[in-house]
Amino acid sequence: MSQRTLVLLKPDAVKRGLVGEIIGRIERKAGWTISALELRTLDRAILEQHYAEHVGRDFYEPLVAFMSSGPVVSMVVEGERVIEGVRALAGPTDPIAAPSGSIRGDFGTITRENLIHASDSEESAEREIKIFFPGIS
Repeated sequence: MSQRTLVLLKPDAVKRGLVGEIIGRIERKAGWTISALELRTLDRAILEQHYAEHVGRDFYEPLVAFMSSGPVVSMVVEGERVIEGVRALAGPTDPIAAPSGSIRGDFGTITRENLIHASDSEESAEREIKIFFPGIS
């Protein structure tokens, strides 16, 4: 079943020069395509929409500060089982628990700055794509 997902390459991925490597891993997956891509620094308004479910949690303000600390690559990736697939490619948030071969397993350093975001469900993907790419229906 073909799906769409939002993928964010976070400020640490951009700062460390890992954008090409991560995009290459996504592009090499058979049947997946990048249908939208943008490099930009995120403002608080976008981050408040994106992380609305985390308001009030102890990690919320540090997360917003980190995500607005530098440019982010946002993209829409489409393909078969792409939501599940990109999350597997990313690996668990904790880079120590992430397997070798995953993005976080190969390049992750700390849990808070974990290189990549990928939507966790079709509902989240639809909501998140509308936030980052409002012109895409």
